[in-house]
Amino acid sequence: MRAFSRHPRPVGSTRSSAYRVADHVPLKPWQVREHRFTRRGRRGVDAVEVAAFLARVADELAEAYAALDSSRREIERIREVLRAWQLQRARADRTARW
Repeated sequence: MRAFSRHPRPVGSTRSSAYRVADHVPLKPWQVREHRFTRRGRRGVDAVEVAAFLARVADELAEAYAALDSSRREIERIREVLRAWQLQRARADRTARW
């Protein structure tokens, strides 16, 4: 899911980027919705078909971003619970030693 990250990896990052360029910025749904193709003369693209496809892609991107945000919130909730549990255990261990 790294492709949907809000904060792209810095250029000098130590993590491997086998499939992405370090300065890659993922597409946002609004970028897909607003993208316009150039016409190629008489045999240009079907504007209605392209618009429908772009809308579909944008909707799927929006769903992916929503799922990613939900996952991030769940991760943060779990971290908070874990920190509280660790603090409680540390306090219990300190009182048991005395």
